[in-house]
This record gives sequence, structure tokens and C-alpha cells, in this order.
Amino acid sequence: MTCEVILPAGWPRPKGYANGVVAQGKMLFIAGMIGWDAQGVFHSDDFAAQARQALQNLADVLEEAGGKPEHIVRMTWYVTDKREYLAASREIGVAFREIIGAYNAAMTAVQVTALMEDRAKVEIEATAVLPA
Repeated sequence: MTCEVILPAGWPRPKGYANGVVAQGKMLFIAGMIGWDAQGVFHSDDFAAQARQALQNLADVLEEAGGKPEHIVRMTWYVTDKREYLAASREIGVAFREIIGAYNAAMTAVQVTALMEDRAKVEIEATAVLPA
């Protein structure tokens, strides 16, 4: 896979994500992952714990496809409460670095009124570009 981070001239480098990514390879589209385990069981209603599990679920799908976290080029986070998300940002950052690592992906986070599973507080979808 080839990957190039896009940063327009004069723009400050964003913290924790990229404004744009150009990549070439085999594309993998990962559906929204929520904070339950492989059997569909929630083990916590804590936002950070659910985010950690959602990231692990995403990493498991990626691995099954033969990919690695550094192949992720785009992530979208859907959160039910932006204040809860921001309050848990430190713990989320720790989980992100442990499971995904430090790299540049284009990211978006949006607050939604609800997710399909009532207990879910966060849903994360991703696009990865795997080596061809």
C-alpha cells in the first residue's frame, strides 16, 4: 500500500488525524463497530470502555482481512454525547494508541441522537487500503 498524507500549504498540522489521505491498494470497508464483544454482549456502559471495545472489534475485522491498523485511511466516529466523548478523550487516546497505534488517517466525529443498539454510546466505521 502506498499512502500520502495531504496537508494544504499554510494549514496547521491537525492533532491525531490527517485532513486528507491519498492511498493505493486493495480497499476494505469496515462497518460501524460498537462497544460489544463478538457475541453481542456489552460489558460496560462506560464511554471509554465501549470505545476501546469498538476499536478492538474494528482491529479484529481488519486483521481477518490481512490488514494492519496502519492500513486504515479513514474513520468516522458516531457518538451519542459529545460531552461524554470529550470527557473520556484521555482514556480513548490510550486505547487508540494501544490498539490502533499512532498514524495519520482522515477522521470525522459526529454526535447523533441515538445508535441502533440502545446501550451503544459510540460506533466507529473505517476504510482501510491493504497492500495489493
